[in-house]
Amino acid sequence: MNSVRVVVADDQEIVRAGFAALLGTQPDLTVVGTAGDGAEAVRVCRDTTPDVVLMDVRMPAMDGIEATRVITGGAHPPRVLMLTTFDLDEHVYDALVAGASGFLLKDVTAERLFDAVRVVAAGEALLAPSVTRRLIGEFARLRPRPAPPRLSELTPREVDVLKLIAAGLSNGEIAARLVVGEETVKTHVSRVLHKLALRDRAQAVAVAYESGLVVPRAEE
Repeated sequence: MNSVRVVVADDQEIVRAGFAALLGTQPDLTVVGTAGDGAEAVRVCRDTTPDVVLMDVRMPAMDGIEATRVITGGAHPPRVLMLTTFDLDEHVYDALVAGASGFLLKDVTAERLFDAVRVVAAGEALLAPSVTRRLIGEFARLRPRPAPPRLSELTPREVDVLKLIAAGLSNGEIAARLVVGEETVKTHVSRVLHKLALRDRAQAVAVAYESGLVVPRAEE
């Protein structure tokens, strides 16, 4: 199995070095570069072509949101995991809309960090924790945006799948809920992303909340 190539971008050297050192303990994860600000992160990603970027939200020169937008806007972009100190951070929501695939709190455990990088590298979005759904739902509620014009193009079953994606369910869990095969779910997910011109499941979750298709529950 090929090693997952990772770039760590954070303006605090101790955080940057700490994450890099932790990731370096795993045989299937390789840190190919680090950066102290967003502009440097963009340059490092161009030079090293990583699979995953751990990106701090707040950095000098270019913040993590703009860096994420630039990095994910290129050809064959890496997945981006945002690093934040606060679990309800409006900047993280903006980063998800900009193309990030999820977020991690900086006090994350080592095992959670490793799992998150692997999950995102595999093409999934880091959306299972309820705090992620709460964050998306809260800021979508506070700053409603127009519904995507192609939402009406989804079939009823595709709408069902989108709602379950927004609930944080994996393909296997969606298959069990809808009593269909996992390959069928993968096909529905691909069609939803294609019809809505979305990059991944993280953006699908944001769209589901922003459009009013899913309403955040009080416990989220």
